[in-house]
Amino acid sequence: MDAKRGDWVRIHNIVLEVGQRATNIPEDTQNVPLEMWDKGFLLDEEARFGDKVKVETYIGRTIEGTLIEVNPYYKHDFGKSVPELLYIGRQAKELLAEDGENND
Repeated sequence: MDAKRGDWVRIHNIVLEVGQRATNIPEDTQNVPLEMWDKGFLLDEEARFGDKVKVETYIGRTIEGTLIEVNPYYKHDFGKSVPELLYIGRQAKELLAEDGENND
């Protein structure tokens, strides 16, 4: 067992297969399925990764999908610090203050 009822989990689902997508979207988009990833509280008593499960989303919707993660979290960041950008806010305030003095 990888997850039990009430665990916060992430699921995956294919919403539309290739061929079911709208014809007015770009060809490269038509050639891949429309996928959904969502999170919620597991409603099944227990489940293993890869099992089809039902979850209740944070706002109360009940949805189904394949269990892919337990206790998901964000793994992205905004990259490394760029020293040149650290002082832009201060410089902008100074420039705006100077401009305000010149327009009086």
